[in-house]
Amino acid sequence: MKFLVLTQYFAPEIGASQVRLASLCRELALAGHRVEVVTAMPNHPAGRIFPGYRGRICSVEDWEGIPVHRVWLFAGNESNLKRIASYASFALMCLLGLARAARPDFIFVDSPPLFLGIPGWIAAKLWGVPLIFNVADLWPDSVRDLGVLRDGLPLRFSYWLERWIYRHSDAVTAVTQGIRDTLLGAKRLPPEKVLFLPNGVDTNMFRPRPADAELKRKLGLDGKQIVLYAGTHGHAGAVEQILYAAYCLRHEPSIHFLLVGEGSEKQKLVELAARVGLPNLTFHNQVPIEDMPAYLSISDMAVITLRKSRVMEGARPAKTFVMMAAGKPIALAAEGEAARLIEASGAGLVVPFEDYESLARAIHSILLDPREAARMCMNGRRFVVENFQWSSLVRNWLEQLSEVFPSRANPKADFTHAKSEKEIGASLTHH
Repeated sequence: MKFLVLTQYFAPEIGASQVRLASLCRELALAGHRVEVVTAMPNHPAGRIFPGYRGRICSVEDWEGIPVHRVWLFAGNESNLKRIASYASFALMCLLGLARAARPDFIFVDSPPLFLGIPGWIAAKLWGVPLIFNVADLWPDSVRDLGVLRDGLPLRFSYWLERWIYRHSDAVTAVTQGIRDTLLGAKRLPPEKVLFLPNGVDTNMFRPRPADAELKRKLGLDGKQIVLYAGTHGHAGAVEQILYAAYCLRHEPSIHFLLVGEGSEKQKLVELAARVGLPNLTFHNQVPIEDMPAYLSISDMAVITLRKSRVMEGARPAKTFVMMAAGKPIALAAEGEAARLIEASGAGLVVPFEDYESLARAIHSILLDPREAARMCMNGRRFVVENFQWSSLVRNWLEQLSEVFPSRANPKADFTHAKSEKEIGASLTHH
């Protein structure tokens, strides 16, 4: 089968969407399917186009043997207006990338942003192929519940557009069980139209490793118990709660918080940390995904936070699986689906949304009990190996796809004739 993936976010950017889509494309290619990607010039989460991509309107590159068509967009995330301008510019410019791509059997459109459903639908109609709309975030519910958009014309238009896209999509894929339940319930999509492809993890890349002593010395963190936050510093993540927890633990000289990543809220967080005075906390720039295992290796545990809202109760942060795979106990400040995952796996401790004092106590408790922390490490690793490896998740999704489109999809045949990893490696070397 031939898949065309339309997304605003893709590698070499770092983030949940980028990792998820890279894994999907990689697994589809390993299964013998043909994949092409249409995406933007990399700019997320800093809101600036990466060096090496600036000054271009269109380009094509090879990513692990997969053609990736890139187009210019307005890069900006400092305000709602700039973010909407970024979404709208890519929704228009992506038509240039789509025009350069080969006709697929399926178009897979990743959301958010919601606007991408329009060019995706146009291309699907022109090619006469099914449109699969992937819902990784229930936009506009999330921006309403988080207070990013208030009631008014823009929000009402967003809900109209959401209904239009769901109605004109041939299938809709949910990333979490909460999103799937909402699609079937409040959004009233027919069950036969809704597919499920949850976040997973590469358990070979992310696994327990000895601590990288050189990196720890370089960061000036020798002798410290490191609490790691790795991810986007954005509004939905409520990362300020980690700063408050660090303040509660400022008198524990061995505990140090390391925050790795970028995002629209990072400058505010840096300023807050400076005002409060947090010698036990360090901000670090975003690092390439291939460097993340080293940072995970020096950490003693991970912390994950989410903003309190109804829609966040259905969130399932991708970093949760990464931390489990790396064998790190987790302190989670959230409720709903993310909390149930931690509780079901036994991989950490859960506290309510935005309860930084309880979060500080949970962090202290994990670091104070090495034997219990080790048990959490083993529980988390075992849980993701058994349930959330990408190869199994994508295979299951293809089987769902074959039930919806029996005349187009035949996953068993494709997996039978799948390329071996050795053949893929030889192909990459040739390119």
